[in-house]
Amino acid sequence: MAHPVLTPEEIARRTELACEAAFTAAGDLDLEVADTEVLHEAFSVVVRLSPTPVVARIPVVHPPGTTAEQVEERQCRELDVAGWLHEHGVPVTRPSPLVPPEPVRQDGFAITFWELVETAPDHRAYRAADPEVAAALHLALAAYPGELPFLAPFNGSLADMVEAAEGSPLLSAQDVDRLHAQWHALAPVLADEESFQARFGPTTVQPIQGDAPVHNVIRSPRGLVFADFEDVCRGPVEWDLAGLGAEAVAAYDEAVETLDLRRTDPRLVEAMDAARRVQAVASLCLVPQLPLLEQGLAPVVREWREQDVTLRI
Repeated sequence: MAHPVLTPEEIARRTELACEAAFTAAGDLDLEVADTEVLHEAFSVVVRLSPTPVVARIPVVHPPGTTAEQVEERQCRELDVAGWLHEHGVPVTRPSPLVPPEPVRQDGFAITFWELVETAPDHRAYRAADPEVAAALHLALAAYPGELPFLAPFNGSLADMVEAAEGSPLLSAQDVDRLHAQWHALAPVLADEESFQARFGPTTVQPIQGDAPVHNVIRSPRGLVFADFEDVCRGPVEWDLAGLGAEAVAAYDEAVETLDLRRTDPRLVEAMDAARRVQAVASLCLVPQLPLLEQGLAPVVREWREQDVTLRI
């Protein structure tokens, strides 16, 4: 069953409530806050807490079936990895040192607090950086000692999203059948590291950013700063490159020649591209919560419809 699409007024109210929750939570943490300013909003509302150099991030768009505990587990992983990267000299948005590095529950929202990063004049949200930066990040992440789930964006909520997409008016019955077929072909192969290695052989798997790191950067006066590790997980590096195209993959491979990393595997590039397309199409189920997503996904869905339905994995 399709859910009603939120109106602009309803989205504005959601943002307002998220800001109020961040303001209250910050006060309870003894942060000095006189005003809030929305810096960005899409899947999360990102709020500057003036005059303190702190930014609150509040997830507001969730896949079907997501529990509060799952949201906070994801946030805890992100806080831990980002903090670890900062301690090891990687330019990254770090958890605010002014509060404990843990999510705070307030008025139904799960909130994390981050150190403010000043943006450079040429910063634009999601503007891609050169693929070489992904190689540098992967080299740093390879040493991360903590436990992480395998391909969390694929194995977490995607099964429920695929089912929910069945009710999307943006997909035809033929689209739905194709989505289900591709999901059922990929899911057993990517379910865990053992299944993955059984299919692809002894391929290096390591901690990865999980959500196109070249697009999740902040351009600051001190250079590029990595951000948004909500989907951090273990997996092949090809997942972080999925959908970027052959030219970007070639640039990544050239960069790793001087690093202690392997070159990409064409079989994995193809498999991860396919898995990412399934994720993107299934994300249409989130359009009622985030209407602007429809326009953003349109080119991906169009390309998916035009491609060979056979998955060679």
